[in-house]
Amino acid sequence: MKFIRWFLGRIILLLNFVFTPRGVKRSAEDQSKVDEQAKSYALYQFEACPFCVKVRRAMKRQSVKIELRDAKNNDQHRAELEAGGGRVKVPCLRIEKDGKTEWMYESSDIVAYLEKNFA
Repeated sequence: MKFIRWFLGRIILLLNFVFTPRGVKRSAEDQSKVDEQAKSYALYQFEACPFCVKVRRAMKRQSVKIELRDAKNNDQHRAELEAGGGRVKVPCLRIEKDGKTEWMYESSDIVAYLEKNFA
C-alpha cells in the first residue's frame, strides 16, 4: 500500500509539472503589494497530497508566493500545525491578520479565499 501511495504521488507531481497553470500578470507595483500581503500567510502541506497540489495550483494561478511548510518531513512544522490548528491535517493555510492567527483547513475554502483576496 505504501508503494502505491508513493507511486500515485509521483504521478500527481508529474502531471502537475507538465500542466502547470499560468499566473496572473500584474504590474511590478501591484505584484509587490501582493507579495507583501502574502508574507502573513503560510501553507502547511505534503508535497504529493492531491489537495495540497490543488491549493498550490490556485496560488500559481493568482501569482501568490506563500511560504510552503512541509508538515510531513519537518517535525517543527508538524508540531506548529498541531499546536496552532489543533490537528495534523493538510492543506492548512495559516493566516495572520490584525495580530490574530486563523487556521483554514479545507482545500476548497483555501482556494476560494485566495481567489477572493488576490484576484
